[in-house]
Amino acid sequence: MNDVATDAAGKVFVAAFVQQLHRLGWIEGQNLHVEIRWNGGDTALAQRYAAELVAMAPDVIVSASTNNLTALQKLSPTTPIVFIQVSDPVAQGFVLSMANPGGNITGFTPFEFTMGGKWVDLLKQLVPSLKHIAVMFNPQTSPQSKFYMTAIESAAPSLGVSVSAAPVRSAADIEANIERFGRQPDGGLLFPTDAFMVVNRKLIIESTARHRVPAIYSSVLFVRDGGLLCYSPGLEEQFRQAAVYADRILKGAKPRGPPHTNADKIQPRHKSENSTHPRS
Repeated sequence: MNDVATDAAGKVFVAAFVQQLHRLGWIEGQNLHVEIRWNGGDTALAQRYAAELVAMAPDVIVSASTNNLTALQKLSPTTPIVFIQVSDPVAQGFVLSMANPGGNITGFTPFEFTMGGKWVDLLKQLVPSLKHIAVMFNPQTSPQSKFYMTAIESAAPSLGVSVSAAPVRSAADIEANIERFGRQPDGGLLFPTDAFMVVNRKLIIESTARHRVPAIYSSVLFVRDGGLLCYSPGLEEQFRQAAVYADRILKGAKPRGPPHTNADKIQPRHKSENSTHPRS
């Protein structure tokens, strides 16, 4: 998991996953053992915990985010892995194709990189005076952002908006970048999928409000905590569906079913609206 162990949202997602397994007949202490690792959006911890989990020789690993899946893919070419919250697994090289993923990895892809253009469009609709957007991400925890940048840069000219990347690597960088960008007129911020940003969402929400910078996010958790606008899929259902895939693998199926996408079900939300591995 990308969250910290005390994060209420992360606990809800894990609970949804475990509860679905229970409905499918898997009971902890009887025929199921679940190990959970919380890396707090830290790439080094993701690599360390990936090694720990693989060393346990689990029957299946469930991995949330590109950051965690990247670490696991390098270590485990055979252990079945079910991923969630991973952007376009084909473009990132995790699976061969949507129809035939091949190998030991399958899962759920709620994001397509073309959504970068939709984020720009929605923020422009909300703030018609918008002239410039900075895309903020941590290159270590969000390597997929380079793909989003391509879509964002393609969509921006037709909307009369210029775009720049604003990479950050620490909480201090986040605050400094938002403060600096807040001094520029007619600017906005865009936050693509990034575990590091989700973990630091309270700081981001408070900073954008303090410096009066409009922002759009790729996770509904930002809006739930007071952020302005997001265009994002629901997250709990992904964890429930991951449990269904894990159940099939635990019962002997191979992880070769097609990755599932629910990008077509995504709806924009704004603030006016109110890594685990099961083992048999």
